[in-house]
Amino acid sequence: MDYQFQPLVRDGRIGVEIHSLYSTQETGADGPAAAIVRYMPNGNAQPHRHPGYEIIWILEGEIETDDGVYPAGSLLVMPPDSVHTPRSPKGAVGFVVWEQPVRPVQ
Repeated sequence: MDYQFQPLVRDGRIGVEIHSLYSTQETGADGPAAAIVRYMPNGNAQPHRHPGYEIIWILEGEIETDDGVYPAGSLLVMPPDSVHTPRSPKGAVGFVVWEQPVRPVQ
C-alpha cells in the first residue's frame, strides 16, 4: 500500500512523518486519533505525556524508549498518564492509536 506521509513536527518531533487514518479533526479536540507513523533514522520526539492510552504496533525497524528497544512485531501499550521519549536510531514504521491527544511534559 502506498501511504502519503506528511512531516510530524508537533510535540518536538524531528525526522518523523505521519499518515493520518483519523484525527481530532473528525473526533473532537480531546478525541482519539490513529495513524501510520514513520521515524526516519535518528528520528525522535521530546518527552511527552499521554492522558489516555497509546497503543503502538511496530511494523518495521525498531523504536527505543527509556524502557528498552522494541523491534518489528512489538506491541506497546502506554497507560494513561505515562511519559515517554520515543526515538529510532535505525528508523521505524508503526501503527499508533492515541486515546487522547499528547500533552507536553511540564
